[in-house]
Amino acid sequence: MSSPRFWTNYLTDLLSNGVVPEVFKAAYITPLLKKSDMDPEDVRSFRPISNLSCRVQVTGVAGGKAAAGISGQVRSTPRLQSAYRACHSTETTVLKVLSDILLAIDAGNLSALVLLDLSAAFDMMDHNILVWRLETSYGLSGSVLQWFRTYLVGRRQYVRTGSSPTLIVCGVPQGSVLGPILFLLYTATLLI
Repeated sequence: MSSPRFWTNYLTDLLSNGVVPEVFKAAYITPLLKKSDMDPEDVRSFRPISNLSCRVQVTGVAGGKAAAGISGQVRSTPRLQSAYRACHSTETTVLKVLSDILLAIDAGNLSALVLLDLSAAFDMMDHNILVWRLETSYGLSGSVLQWFRTYLVGRRQYVRTGSSPTLIVCGVPQGSVLGPILFLLYTATLLI
């Protein structure tokens, strides 16, 4: 087992070089049925969970440390988002929406509800837009921004059934430490 000092030096080197090694950008995918009542014959019924090695997860923690300077903004900017935030859930979302609708009706205003399905949100995040947002909205630059760029670009995945590797051109790994943080950063400007 490696010492904490080794991991600290390792993570510092990764961030200062601004590079994620190619070997760390491959994931085995375990398809998980989203809900028990969904059709197991339909590929859309499954959520792709990335099984990443411990070393890759620690590398993701390095990215989380790199994003530590913006973590306060992540907590405060998407004030209307409940997913992937402490003390928030679907219940808090429903209560907020219901409260807003009832307040509007009480005030004599017309209310309309528009819903957006983000069921494949982790898979649909455009890497270029995400890197641009990290730079312009959160002020990341230099080797830290380069680290995020190399973390995202050139990822490959294999399905456990023995498939050949597939290059991932958008999205972040589900099951990673960074996935929820990057999702919040990606969507924060939509929820202001």
